Amino acid sequence: MKKFCLSVCLLSLLGALKAQVDTTSIALDEVVIKENRLEIPFAKSSRNIAVIHRKEIETAPARSLQEVLAFTPGVDVRQRGVSGVQADVGIRGGSFEQTLMLVNGIKLTDPQTGHHMMNIPVPLGSIERVDILKGPASRIYGQNAYTGAINIITTLPDEIGLQGGIYGGDFGMRGGNLQVALPVGSFKQSFSLSHDASNGHWYNSDFVVNNLFYEGGIDLNDSHEIKALLAFTSREFGANGFYTSAFPDQWESIQTYLGAISHTYDARRLWVNTRAYWRRNEDEFRLYRENPAFFQNIHTTDVTALEINGRYQSKAGTSGFGLEGRSEQIDSNNLGNRERTLMGVFAEHKIAFLSRGDLRAGVYSNYYSEYGWRHFPGAEIGYELSDLVRLYGNYGVSFRIPTYTDLYYVGPTNIGNDALEPEKAINYEAGIKLGAQNLRAEIVYFNRHTNNLIEWARADAADPWQPQNFNEVTFQGLEAGLLYRFTNSGEGLRIEEASLSYNFIDANLVEREGQETRYALNALRHQLIGGLRTSYGPGIELNLKTRYIERMMLDPYFLLDARLDVHRLKKLGYFAECSNITNADYIEAGTVQMPGRWFRAGVNFRIR
Repeated sequence: MKKFCLSVCLLSLLGALKAQVDTTSIALDEVVIKENRLEIPFAKSSRNIAVIHRKEIETAPARSLQEVLAFTPGVDVRQRGVSGVQADVGIRGGSFEQTLMLVNGIKLTDPQTGHHMMNIPVPLGSIERVDILKGPASRIYGQNAYTGAINIITTLPDEIGLQGGIYGGDFGMRGGNLQVALPVGSFKQSFSLSHDASNGHWYNSDFVVNNLFYEGGIDLNDSHEIKALLAFTSREFGANGFYTSAFPDQWESIQTYLGAISHTYDARRLWVNTRAYWRRNEDEFRLYRENPAFFQNIHTTDVTALEINGRYQSKAGTSGFGLEGRSEQIDSNNLGNRERTLMGVFAEHKIAFLSRGDLRAGVYSNYYSEYGWRHFPGAEIGYELSDLVRLYGNYGVSFRIPTYTDLYYVGPTNIGNDALEPEKAINYEAGIKLGAQNLRAEIVYFNRHTNNLIEWARADAADPWQPQNFNEVTFQGLEAGLLYRFTNSGEGLRIEEASLSYNFIDANLVEREGQETRYALNALRHQLIGGLRTSYGPGIELNLKTRYIERMMLDPYFLLDARLDVHRLKKLGYFAECSNITNADYIEAGTVQMPGRWFRAGVNFRIR
């Protein structure tokens, strides 16, 4: 297997600099970033935004969204085991509690713990695109978008279709997926499901993950549209080393439900979207898998929300407005029975100036039943020096409220702190973008400062971890990225796309004397990501991904992954993937030793 993986890597590197255009590719400058109110063309955005298209998802050497995100510059995915059975996602040095996940703009905030943020009830095959907004997003999406937001976007197909696949691999990995599109007249609908399982790569690391997803929509006329969404995910897994190394027989079972309905009114100048949604998360955790009575946590959270968002275009520019209300409840044998309510008001405006400049400013005002009113302003400014070069800068205030685990948890190694205050940060960013038909490059500097960071700490190794509001911490960093798409055609071996990015983060934490911190200084320090996508003939594709990761408190490591596709766009296609080709020894989260070199392969089909 090692010889096979190294051989395909060598073949791709020796190819001539030629390429072919994939029918599924989309020019980056044509992408519109769809926030909940304003829509911004990718080339006109005044922030650092990453976009993962459907083709990138299909060809990445990955079996889960978590693994796909791990190839994104500036995003720190810390997995516990293979296939993202549980993973924490951070942006720009932020923790797993400080990144907001969304599906089609629906917030997946979990009031129990951010460890559940990546319980995404959407099969990978149903994801059309992922937009990753780096930096403060509270003004755009509200609370908990502290260091960034990741919006998973699905679409409703216009034509009847059926596609899916099955795969198998090392560690007893097996799985399959199925997507069905069945439009009837003006009513569009799609249904998808997926199943992934493994015996585990070490003791007590087996898992089973099932996803179900349905989306339907109908255009009532040229101005009115109604959509509905229903989704479910179930995850059961051995949790050896997930939260502590003292109890290797930990086990967890999680079920997440999501339902939403929306109405959109789209006139010539006025656009209004009204949406209601409900999310439930059921979590059972055992310290000893076969002995629930030893120590068991059972939590059920319910989030119910109503949102109204809109925009209005006039001679004075584009105005955005929004109103949200949300109720968060938990029923837990450890955290108690609790409820809190939220109300938020959004307002923003965008104008153009000097023919090549644009300014966007706004504020999000938030009321929480436990903390009262808080206000979070922000602004973005951009100027196009030419058709290819854009300068930009932005400012924003972000915040996050403590989870119920932060406040009330009681366990053998962790205890909560009900005196915590919401954390708040002031953020600055400045960058330059270069965008041509085949080339994209960007360099960004960011700075995030807070004086009340929520961080788990302890005075002695024998003490339990407890969250505190720390006095002061500053994260600053530099992000640089380059992507080139080759356009020459040919029939032999071709390089289609090459990418390279580097991210550096420096953290200055003013620690309390005699306190050991848990998460703040475990962020990325250096991240180098390279990608090379090649093809041969009409139907053979090879995608290589390399990563060098150095975190502030862990040993650095280098990873090389590869995926080979044969007839990916045909009725019947085949693929083979190899992860950690270099057989690196590394840990991403907890005390979970990640696997060495591992392999999987499968078959895909498409019927249109």
